[in-house]
This record gives sequence, structure tokens and C-alpha cells, in this order.
Amino acid sequence: MEDNIEQKRVCVDRLYKHWQNKKLDRNNFECMKIVIPGRPVKPDLISPKQLKQRKLGSDLGRATLIHAIAHIEFNAINLALDAVYRFRDMPDKYYTDWLKVASEEAYHFSLLSDRLEKMGYHYGDFPAHNGLWEMVLKTDHDVLIRMALVPRVLEARGLDVTPGMMERLSKIGDKETVELLKIILHDEIGHVAIGSHWFKYCCQLRGLIPEKTFRELLIEYMGGGLRGPFYIEGRLQAGFTQDEMDNLAAMLD
Repeated sequence: MEDNIEQKRVCVDRLYKHWQNKKLDRNNFECMKIVIPGRPVKPDLISPKQLKQRKLGSDLGRATLIHAIAHIEFNAINLALDAVYRFRDMPDKYYTDWLKVASEEAYHFSLLSDRLEKMGYHYGDFPAHNGLWEMVLKTDHDVLIRMALVPRVLEARGLDVTPGMMERLSKIGDKETVELLKIILHDEIGHVAIGSHWFKYCCQLRGLIPEKTFRELLIEYMGGGLRGPFYIEGRLQAGFTQDEMDNLAAMLD
């Protein structure tokens, strides 16, 4: 619920270190539904359809893109923390994994926020949307569904689009942003892999077939279709099987 950005970064790192050093216990206190997580007053949240698409040839266009990615990374801090807070009956390694993700997402946000500052802009200067948190609310009743649809759908979408963004930015000479995206892409493959691991773990506990279960959840929650194209190499590294990739290709929206 921390809404101060600088303090949130500090708290996330402290939380992860305290957990690693066994200074924290997992207590069974009441788990609340979090309709609005901690976030600064800006950016204004609007419908994704209202967001303007700008060309990358201008500083404003590149700043808009970087701001959009920074907003995703900021939301991803809250996503990872909610995965820790909400689901209480997982192995200790699960909490280690998601606290690590929260710490890395905070680092990614810092990289992008600093890049914006160098360009003369600030996080909050442009409007953004709330799609990521809306999916968190839809999946806050079941860890298996959360692992399937947040890391393996929404965050995996970031794997798909990042190589193309890097290519376009390289063509216009923005090497500094490309280097940041390389770091983020590498880490995000690891984050999706963590989601894949715990999704499959939950399936095994319940006697479910992961590929079949994932496909059924896509149909139930996403209408069955996903946007392509897919970054196949990155998704395979992140725990998707070739059969899953074949199924996703067949289900393209």
C-alpha cells in the first residue's frame, strides 16, 4: 500500500533482504482484497483505447514509450508483492522467488524512471491504464489461476513485444534505452519462468495437466485468443513447452 515511489523501492529491497536473512515469519493474518494498491497520484489512469500512439522518431514519442514500460514495471512490483501476500500455503521457495521478482521490478522501474529524467520527463507525466491490476483482482481467489494468467499471459506479452521495441529503438540510435531493455528482457524471462514453475507445481498438486489447464483458463478468462506474434525463444526459456506454443499459435486472436 506504500504510495511514495522512493519509499516503496526501499521497502521492497528491505523486505527481500529480511526474508533471505530469516528475519520474517509467515503469520496467518486476515488477507484483504486490495482494489487499489499503493501508487502515486500521477499518472492518470484511463482506458487503453484512449492512450495515444506516438512515433518513436521524436523525443516525446520515445518518452511516451519508456513511460508506458515504466508504468508496467511499477505495477509489476505490486503484482509480485500481492502474490506473496495473498497466497499463504505455498513452499518457502515460492515467497523467495516472488520477493526477488518484486526487488528486480523495482530496479527495472528505477532504470526507466532515471532514463525519463535524463530526457526531461518524469513518471506520471503521461496517462496510463490499469489493465494489469484488473487481472490481479480477477485471479485473487486461486494461486494456480494467478500463476497461469499474470506471469504466463500478461508478463509473457512483454517478452513478445520487447525485441521489436529494441529493434525500432536501435534503428533511430537510442542505444541507451536498448541497453536498459536488454537487462529487463533477461530478467523478465526469469520472472515468467518462475510463474511457469509454480503454475506447474499447482497443477501437479491438483492432478491437472498443465497444457490442458492453461488452455482452458485462456478460454475462460481471455476469450481463448491471445495477441501475437510470440517471442518463441524467450517463451521456451520461460517454461513454455513447444506443444503450448503450437496451441497458442492455433489460438491467435
